[in-house]
Amino acid sequence: MAVNPIDTQMPTPSTKLDRYRQAVMQFLNQSVGQSGDRESIETQQIFDLQADRYLILNLGWRGQERVYSVLIHLDIRDGKVWIQRNQTESEIEPELIALGIPQKDIVRGLIPPEYRALAGLNSGV
Repeated sequence: MAVNPIDTQMPTPSTKLDRYRQAVMQFLNQSVGQSGDRESIETQQIFDLQADRYLILNLGWRGQERVYSVLIHLDIRDGKVWIQRNQTESEIEPELIALGIPQKDIVRGLIPPEYRALAGLNSGV
């Protein structure tokens, strides 16, 4: 899934937090069309700007089976974008980097902290 860089026609966000919010929402807006079962499964975007939580989830029914699954969950915490969940085949980190978020400000929250440190990844601290 390729993500286009931030449109230069859009007003420039004034703070780092605003830039990260815009990039995360742009990424999720472009991602939402690529998920879901198409039948009676609805793909929803959840953007909580106060708590800086951003999700894409599937919700609905597949026959008699209830479907509720979080596909992507991103948080912005302490000036960093945390990848909390990725149940897609797409790599999120390169897409966020393409949208202007530096790798040093991306934390793979779905990897235990001790493994992040061993792999030389951002530990979130």
